[in-house]
Amino acid sequence: ECLAFPALKFPSARRGRRPPGQEWGQRSEVSGKNKPHIQELSIKTSVISRYAFTAVFCSMLNRHSAAAEAVFQIQIPAAAYVSNFTMIIGGRVYQSEVRPKEKAAKPRNGKVELFRTTVSIPGRNQAVFLLMYEELLQRRLGSYELVTSLRPLQLVSRLSLDVTIVDHAPIVDLEVLPLRSEKITGLSSTLNHIRSRDANEQTQFPSVNNPETLAPVTFSPNIVQQAQISTSGVLGDFVIRYDVQRDTGIGDIQVLNGHFVHYFAPKDLPVVPKNVVFVIDSSASMLGKKMRQTKDALFTILRDLRPADHFNFISFSNRIKVWQPNALVPATPLNVRDAKKFIYTLIPNGGTNIDGAIQTGSALLRDYLSDPNTGTNSVSLIIFLTDGRPTIGETQSASILGNTRSAVQEKFCIFTIGIGNDVDYRLLERMALENCGMTRRISEEADASAMLKGFYNEIGTPLLSDIRVNYTQNSVGYVTQSLFTNYFNGSEIVVAGKLTDRSAESLHVQVTASNNERLITMETDVPLRPKAVGSGVTQGLGSSLGSVAADFVRRVWGFLSVKEGLRARLRSRSSREREEQTQQATNLSLTFHFLTPLTHMVLDHRAVSLTEPVIQPVSFDQPGFPLKTDGDPHFVVEFPLSKLTVCFNINGEPGDVLRLVSDHQYSGVTVNGRLIGAPAPPGSHKKQRTYFSSVAVVMDRPRRTYIEVTPTKVILDGRDRIVLPCHATAAVEGDRLSVAVVGGANVTVTVGGNISFVILLHRYKSPSLYQRDHLGFYIGNSAGLSPRCHGLLGQFLHEEVGVAPLPAPGDAGDLNPSAFLKVKERSVPVVRKSRRIYDGKQNVDCWFARNNAEKLIDGRYEDYVTAQLFDTGNTNNA
Repeated sequence: ECLAFPALKFPSARRGRRPPGQEWGQRSEVSGKNKPHIQELSIKTSVISRYAFTAVFCSMLNRHSAAAEAVFQIQIPAAAYVSNFTMIIGGRVYQSEVRPKEKAAKPRNGKVELFRTTVSIPGRNQAVFLLMYEELLQRRLGSYELVTSLRPLQLVSRLSLDVTIVDHAPIVDLEVLPLRSEKITGLSSTLNHIRSRDANEQTQFPSVNNPETLAPVTFSPNIVQQAQISTSGVLGDFVIRYDVQRDTGIGDIQVLNGHFVHYFAPKDLPVVPKNVVFVIDSSASMLGKKMRQTKDALFTILRDLRPADHFNFISFSNRIKVWQPNALVPATPLNVRDAKKFIYTLIPNGGTNIDGAIQTGSALLRDYLSDPNTGTNSVSLIIFLTDGRPTIGETQSASILGNTRSAVQEKFCIFTIGIGNDVDYRLLERMALENCGMTRRISEEADASAMLKGFYNEIGTPLLSDIRVNYTQNSVGYVTQSLFTNYFNGSEIVVAGKLTDRSAESLHVQVTASNNERLITMETDVPLRPKAVGSGVTQGLGSSLGSVAADFVRRVWGFLSVKEGLRARLRSRSSREREEQTQQATNLSLTFHFLTPLTHMVLDHRAVSLTEPVIQPVSFDQPGFPLKTDGDPHFVVEFPLSKLTVCFNINGEPGDVLRLVSDHQYSGVTVNGRLIGAPAPPGSHKKQRTYFSSVAVVMDRPRRTYIEVTPTKVILDGRDRIVLPCHATAAVEGDRLSVAVVGGANVTVTVGGNISFVILLHRYKSPSLYQRDHLGFYIGNSAGLSPRCHGLLGQFLHEEVGVAPLPAPGDAGDLNPSAFLKVKERSVPVVRKSRRIYDGKQNVDCWFARNNAEKLIDGRYEDYVTAQLFDTGNTNNA
């Protein structure tokens, strides 16, 4: 069990009760096909002086009568801690409680972790998930980076991301990066295309407002924009980078509620020379892409070495090869050229002798530092890269770590890099932690070359060494790490602590460090008055995060203290020391409600009455549609040049599929409608009524695409399959096709910009026996349909009619028509009638043709009955 999949247990189940949506002792009727629909995903982040609070709100609806399994999952940064999780299912609230874990989880080993839980939602019910996590943003390469995962795994009607950055110092260099993903390509260019194409829609795309100390950023892509990025709902990572303006000197100290946090990031300092040994895995598993990318990165790193730097290379597999035996050489152009030759000749083969490589590299650097000719003002380090586990020589992790400590002797630092999925990441992490270094993991899918270059850039420019941060004695306690081996350009040192003497008027701060020339000492006094630094930093934030954000300095202290406790636990040399560090970190995790490797979450429920969400239909302004069919089904055809309106009924059978528009060979468009039956109302002369239960639009250009509309959903089936609910407003747009849903009202299908169909949605709250949920079909724009278009409606697009004089008495038989219409040399007897259209909201007077539009339409109505809903038929006839 690990933090990536937290244990979310229901205490009620242990007491013999049932989890949400499941009777105790019975199997739950969970359907894997009936995936709950995400109605809303809202993520709000408030970054207060570089400490980020993120609140995730996710609402899911199970529309089906049977229970359905819902999976709530979200990727969170590996450095973050979940601090709250709440579920509301079937009217019950399940609140999380953090408890100690009997056995600690393994360390987290990546850039992100997956928070995931699975629950059963009862039929016709809703589930709401509320998640909060916190993290201290780390400054790297001169900026802070906030990464938010947007991967709902389906298109979401209401998707929004709101970020508010507020800081005591002015915010500078704020930028919103294109969406990025290691596993999905093309996202960045897609988003760039969207932004450049529709730059005026600032509320729909990332917008940045950057006053001095408050910066809001919003991102709310609609379904069309989501589908342009990915129809599967996997968008990527939304990344914001920024920095704050800082003065030279001792840094930024903020005091609030009896705690303080000290940010130290000096600039404009001379670079300290470095002594670096690169230890590179050349075992057989590095063959191919890994070695190519590693070599590419090393070539770039060599170009970035400064003349005052000294370096060497070691490759290891079964054998250990040293480029320059017994020496580190200066980074002269000649030495750099020779080093490139050594790298170029590396050929992966053999096993992995990690212990031997570390011993060789450590001895090489240790001997160099003991030479009296070596300069004292320099920073020394080993950069160790591997893609596997130890297979040659010493293979036990404990022995390797012990040998490494003995070899390093606290004279330099080891920075470790693991590539791929077969690395003993725990070994590399402890090796770095125990020897004042850092570690990075590069996944199989990542660009190893770019990440290696980035990691080297983080540590390639040392500015200070042996940094010590001191505060007023007897005024502070429980200070987090205050001794640091190195400070690299573009990074930041953060120290937090508690005030033990709140009556003091000021806090004295002293920082001592060494640069390439001398010992540096910086001092200042920070006032501790009630309105001191940090007291107003939360102004301008909303109330969604409550008092948690207002106490951010204390939470920064707790966050850093837990991190430090976990690192100390890994570095512990004895079981007693390990137990003490574990207990201390566990207690802090419980105090701040942090989900850490030492804790897990348990969910308890509290019964709360909830009102059912109400979906309000959107009003729909009716334009004039010349051709339409609605109701039972009533066809209405307007002939604007003749100033006539003609109507007719088709009395088909339930299950019949009627060809409405047939232009497949020309514009590539066909429209069919399926009938559903219902009993006739009492007193009606009809035996039954029929309605359109589904309408299909088939488009054949540029590729075959099927669209099916029902009163409850819209299904788009082409290159990808997308299902949109009809109760929510949504839209999907492609190269030549767009579908827009006005929730509860209508669906508009547009083809090529010059063909549009509007399908009205008719649903009854409490239908009678003779009422059925049904559709109305309206042709909105027919400019793109050809003159040879046919079908029950399509045949009238390019026709005109005229009124013929009444025949002599007796010639019309017993029809008693009011007039005759002239259609294609045919005389059609008609009578005057009134029809209700637009869901009964409007009446239209028309000439009615009886007997299933006999003589009005080409052939008989049975000729327009097709085999199945997506049949395109033959355009030469109906």
